[in-house]
Amino acid sequence: MKNNKKWFIVTEAALAVMVLVLVCSMMWEKSRENLHRVSVIVQNSDDNQWAAFRYGLKMAAKDQEIEIFVVSTGAMTPEEEERIIRREIAHGADAVIVQPVPGADMEERLKKIEKLVPVMLVEHTASAERDNSGIPATEADNYMMGKILAGELVNDFNGTVQGKTIGIISEADGSEAVMNRRKGFEDFLEGSGAKVRWSFLGPDGETEKDSLESQPKVDFVVALDNGSLTTAGEYSAANNLHGALVYGIGNSTEAVYYLDTGAVECLVVPDEFSMGYQSLTETAKRLQNFFYMMEDNTVSHTVIRREELFSEKNQEILFTMSQ
Repeated sequence: MKNNKKWFIVTEAALAVMVLVLVCSMMWEKSRENLHRVSVIVQNSDDNQWAAFRYGLKMAAKDQEIEIFVVSTGAMTPEEEERIIRREIAHGADAVIVQPVPGADMEERLKKIEKLVPVMLVEHTASAERDNSGIPATEADNYMMGKILAGELVNDFNGTVQGKTIGIISEADGSEAVMNRRKGFEDFLEGSGAKVRWSFLGPDGETEKDSLESQPKVDFVVALDNGSLTTAGEYSAANNLHGALVYGIGNSTEAVYYLDTGAVECLVVPDEFSMGYQSLTETAKRLQNFFYMMEDNTVSHTVIRREELFSEKNQEILFTMSQ
């Protein structure tokens, strides 16, 4: 009789444990279903230049218990980007992280969306003037990157660039990032005697008659974004820049490759990992607290030269680019 009672108690205890495990499992599944969802919309999102950015998003999503979805995109117009953002909201996105497409009315479009869900901008603001942006942004100091790039070029020639000519290439000259990078570059060179001979918008607008190779001969080609840097690096590697030296801003393994092979002299690299991590972390704070006001974030940047490419201080940068 005692044994029967003992086994009854053991059986009941086992059943209670099983029920508890089942309840906990159901609660865990329910909590997963209730995770906040953030959609990320950037141009050409599958491009390698976003590898470190996506890795930063992934790490922040894990830390903040947020579900992220990076939308597969190509090049977009303002209308197309707005349509994609609204579609993501309709499909359940609680917030969006957006690289705004350059356009005169893009900020107004995003302000309307901001009334529906929190919006965090990355890479650059939607406003032509960073200080006038009404939407929080996580970006590098674009003006300072341009200024530092010019400083590296001038230092390579012992501060003497009198009479030197420069060609500038960028993918989208209407973006706040490109405008501030160019302003920083030209402000540093003011009074130096160096002259910008031409500006080229590429590579999407290239034709056989209007290509980077067809531009007048210059001493330096300066690339203000990753796509332009890899284009210039490719031309330089093929000896199709008439001997021009390439300096630029980039953040992909392709950019690093051209630096390593000597096709590019100097690379300024924005911290894309931190851009992804901080933009999502800031967004998570807003989702967790309705009254929290998201803030701007400025990430760092690093100057990399070929001779120090694989130094210990650059290992983390190279690692995040390869994820």
